[in-house]
Amino acid sequence: MERRHVLLDVLADAGPSIVPVWSTTDLNEGLLWYAALEGTGVEGIVAKPLRGVYKAGRIWAKIRHADTVDAAVVGFPGSTRHPKALAVRLPDGRVALSQRLTTALSSIVAPRLVPQAGRAFTKAGDSYTPAVGDVVVEVVAGTTRHAVVTVVRLR
Repeated sequence: MERRHVLLDVLADAGPSIVPVWSTTDLNEGLLWYAALEGTGVEGIVAKPLRGVYKAGRIWAKIRHADTVDAAVVGFPGSTRHPKALAVRLPDGRVALSQRLTTALSSIVAPRLVPQAGRAFTKAGDSYTPAVGDVVVEVVAGTTRHAVVTVVRLR
């Protein structure tokens, strides 16, 4: 609370090019912002303890706008026995690497991966081992500037 007051004081005369982000302690108002701002480029909302301090670790919760879709697995970084993530083809045709797989998901997906020789690359330049087969996973494909892809489960 004290940091925000100091920030608002500092930005009071900054002008329209620098403005503080909106802030509320009202749950319904936050939910309204989340719903109303989805198509405007706002990634989502951040929730944190009002009296929380900055410290290592994740104490803030980011609630992002995202869609759950099925995606074909086209490869993986890491070893066949322990894939670190999955290269997936999203419905728009884009190939992206997922976030790091949980140990549980990695152990379920690994036996179904059929690696191919060579290396492949996403448009972003991420390297992975290509794989063939009919492995499909459900993913949360974020609509944020980072386009985060998180594997939810094997289909």
